[in-house]
Amino acid sequence: MTPRIGMMLTSTVDHTSVVVVRWAAGDQEVTCGGEPMVDTTRTDPAPQRPLDPDQSVGTLLGKRYATEDGTVELLCTKPGQGTLAVGGVPLVVKSAKPLPASD
Repeated sequence: MTPRIGMMLTSTVDHTSVVVVRWAAGDQEVTCGGEPMVDTTRTDPAPQRPLDPDQSVGTLLGKRYATEDGTVELLCTKPGQGTLAVGGVPLVVKSAKPLPASD
């Protein structure tokens, strides 16, 4: 499954849900807690698989998670215990850009 902008994805290991804000990574897999995330509109969103303890950093509500190169950006709409990753590489919380000085 290739995610597209606006797609809602849900974790199969916890209650994490995200919306795809930016996707330029081609056909790569989005995972949460070490398991693939699924399209919310096509499957039951209830957690069904065990959480990988090595992939349990957690997600925060309202935070944007992105790859280092900026090709992928996900907005967390429901927090959980799993770590978000794309192609096996964990995503980092995107920090706010500083505002320009008003001098």
